[in-house]
Amino acid sequence: MTLEKKNIILGVCGGIAAYKSCDVIRRLVRLKANVECILTKSGSKFVTLLTLQTLSKNKVYTSMFDTLDTCTWSINHISLAKKADMIIIVPATADIIARLACGRSDDLLACTVLASKAKVLICPAMNSNMFNHKATQTNIETLKSYSYKFIMPEKGILACGDSGDGKLAKIDVIVSAVEESCK
Repeated sequence: MTLEKKNIILGVCGGIAAYKSCDVIRRLVRLKANVECILTKSGSKFVTLLTLQTLSKNKVYTSMFDTLDTCTWSINHISLAKKADMIIIVPATADIIARLACGRSDDLLACTVLASKAKVLICPAMNSNMFNHKATQTNIETLKSYSYKFIMPEKGILACGDSGDGKLAKIDVIVSAVEESCK
């Protein structure tokens, strides 16, 4: 299948699984999707803007307060929200899940999701205690009620050495879900 002419906004949050977002980008670009990335401040501690820009072949957005695009006079979170066929968040931290569930719009990624009518796919990755915490599970259920889709984490050995739910889903599963949603 091809994702030609599909605009995918990929949010990268701060977690060790952020490096796997690079493979997601590569795979989506190979399927001819136009991928534009939003790199959160904490995400930039794990992967660089240059890496995401090189893989996506597009500008990477990092801030609500980036300079306006003077060629089009567009406001980043609105223009990204309008052009998105789909927004995916890889990895999604407990923090972004909580902020979206509460409707907080204090960074570019949250504002873009809240301003968009596009499909949203959230791929959580975090410590199993954080993932299984009642607050996180309640927030996931809230987002599901907004018709956001989830690719749930797998069980496995986590970066912290613990074993349990919280390992980012396999890249094949994430890419397949994007393909299916964009049909």
